[in-house]
Amino acid sequence: MSLQIQHLTPDDAAQYRALMLEAYERHPQAFTSSVREREKLPLAWWAARLDGELDLLLGAFSEGRLLGIVGLAFELREKARHKATLFGLYVTGEQRSCGLGYQLVQRLLAEAADYEGLRLVQLTVTAGNDAALSVYQRCGFVQFGLEPQAVCVGEDYLDKIHMWREVPR
Repeated sequence: MSLQIQHLTPDDAAQYRALMLEAYERHPQAFTSSVREREKLPLAWWAARLDGELDLLLGAFSEGRLLGIVGLAFELREKARHKATLFGLYVTGEQRSCGLGYQLVQRLLAEAADYEGLRLVQLTVTAGNDAALSVYQRCGFVQFGLEPQAVCVGEDYLDKIHMWREVPR
């Protein structure tokens, strides 16, 4: 299977929306957003997210089908512009354990190096999500904190691990 990792554009909005709703549905503990709140948003909202103004989103495609995604949100405030936040890493079930998540994060970090003044990337990962934690650690992220009860899923309160790494130069 041939994979291409490329920037998502507003033309990819329908596939992006479908994949994110799948992620929220299948792994509610891994994402701060929920299906209930995001499925109500019009396709135009998803397309606007892909216009490249505030976020960089990458997708892994095979034969035109979106199989994985990852995003980078840039900080707009002057004193924090040296930081960006990795978000929304998701790979479809059939692509798990094939290294696609690692490839997406590595490509995102390589692209982050092109942004002038960007010095570090941070992220959060739900405590207990060992697969994601392993990917991030293999990509050089290290833990710097733990946020107790960061999200509530049903009756469960889940902690978030805060991680960071310098942008490769």
